[in-house]
Amino acid sequence: MSPGRPRTQRAFQAVVLHAYERRCAITGDRIRPVLQAAHIRPVTAGGEHRLDNGLLLRSDVHMLFDRGYLAVDPRHRLLVSPRLREEFGNGEEFYRRAGQEITVPGRPRDRPNREALEWHLDEVFLRT
Repeated sequence: MSPGRPRTQRAFQAVVLHAYERRCAITGDRIRPVLQAAHIRPVTAGGEHRLDNGLLLRSDVHMLFDRGYLAVDPRHRLLVSPRLREEFGNGEEFYRRAGQEITVPGRPRDRPNREALEWHLDEVFLRT
């Protein structure tokens, strides 16, 4: 098994933690108990346990990403849905970071896959 293609969620978590140097790709937080390996395209939607289909995210950031309030464009910039503010009246931590590049692994082949990011933008992200 190559390091970029773990077969289980546990192995996926370990590979993503290592590639992102145990730091949330969006916030930079290094609090290990709240860091999670997030799938860009979930396995249930045809995604795979692959490093380039993963992001290391703080647990609350992971939930916002999975629910479409946050996204990452193919140039690895953070996108924030206007619905975050409309529905919850907050999210300033993320609006301040909107448009900024997230942290990605050093090796280009390990970085988030363009097709997976585009799928998330088209199928999950709450644009309006």
